[in-house]
Amino acid sequence: MESPTKHPLESFPCDETPCSAAERGRHLPPEETASSDPEVLRAALIREAAEGRRAECRAKIQTEVVNLAIELMVREPDVQGFFGALTKTVVDESESVSCGVWLIDEGAERCELWMAYVKDRLVTSTETASATCEAEGETLKFPCQSMADHLFAYTPGWTETVEYERGDARLPELIRAFQRESDCDTTVTTPLLLGGRNLGWMTVTSPRTSEPGSHWWRGVLIEAIARQAALALHYSRLVELNRLEERRKGVLEERNRLARDIHDNLAQGFAAILMQLQAARREAASLPPAVALSIETAVDLARIHLTEARRSVGALRPNVANDEDLMTALKRLADMGQRTAGVPVELVVEDLPRVGDVVEREIIGITQEALTNAVRHSRARRITIRASTVQSVGLRVSVADDGRGIARDRSSSGFGMTSMQERAERIGASLTIVTAPRNGTEVVLAWQPSSLPTQIHAAN
Repeated sequence: MESPTKHPLESFPCDETPCSAAERGRHLPPEETASSDPEVLRAALIREAAEGRRAECRAKIQTEVVNLAIELMVREPDVQGFFGALTKTVVDESESVSCGVWLIDEGAERCELWMAYVKDRLVTSTETASATCEAEGETLKFPCQSMADHLFAYTPGWTETVEYERGDARLPELIRAFQRESDCDTTVTTPLLLGGRNLGWMTVTSPRTSEPGSHWWRGVLIEAIARQAALALHYSRLVELNRLEERRKGVLEERNRLARDIHDNLAQGFAAILMQLQAARREAASLPPAVALSIETAVDLARIHLTEARRSVGALRPNVANDEDLMTALKRLADMGQRTAGVPVELVVEDLPRVGDVVEREIIGITQEALTNAVRHSRARRITIRASTVQSVGLRVSVADDGRGIARDRSSSGFGMTSMQERAERIGASLTIVTAPRNGTEVVLAWQPSSLPTQIHAAN
């Protein structure tokens, strides 16, 4: 990544301009200003001058880091580009070896290395773990997982900056061994805090220095950059959530439009045709037998396709009424399937908790789509719908048939499959489709606060 021609952070360590005498006097303890001992006054003034310089340096760092963040947001609107430039700046300006960004997953169950700038190159999560963790020599690799586990488990590090010296007993042995073999002497970890919530950590590893106390400003710089990093990360996530919400609304609007078109045109058209054919059938006694048979066949076809059109509307816009719980809705689906399928539809259901209209609506939509697929395509002799609770807080719903199964090369094709996957993703559920030729198909939906991604398995 190209560095900017002019960097906002240009003067570290900070200038050693002393404070004025008046400023020093305002901060001295009363007992020291009242002392008549010249050495006491001199020591106090020296200490106060150093503290004043550090305060000025902190303010200068924070101002310049804000300016840097604004510049990078304009120059690197993509969040990965922003963090790539930011981690490079940390390494360059803090005279360090590497800077890593570790993010906590959405379920707050673990953290992982997202990206790192090591020496003179940026490595991201799209690269292999071994490439990401290489440092200090071709055969020396940083134990990323060990560091990730430590960051997540070490409680003080969730709210404050922690500095680890070489051989620090708080670090895992793998990290200490890496420090012994490398030129890395100090590791600083800073939480990415925003509004009391920790999004992850920024870690900076630095080489040995002959004057350990001379680089106190390094921690100040890292903390200031971490604050801007947390804000940028939060903003990018909000933008992504808004984008997904707009996409979801667009999908729902399109599904509603399709449902209206099917209801107002196809379904109403089939209903009108069916009425005319039924009227003609009443006059069939005076018609030749062949004509009467054709009319009877047309009546059956019109009735079948009217049912399919209405089922399609229901699949596009499944409704769970305010007074209809999930169990009642599943019974309604099973009854409707029993009437239209021509094969037994068994319902095995436990007492189910209410989990909210949004989640229930998507679960009903997935169940209805799975049942429709089984009726239309499986050639099954029996279909079973099962619903149960999972650990008292989640739900498991399955639709199984004993039909011909789904061919391996078609296990993830078709609008119905895509629709079920999208519904599962919207509520954070896992969707598993297990199928085998001539051994039937089972669609299993599992919903709980943290779930697995959509999977499709084609068994032999």
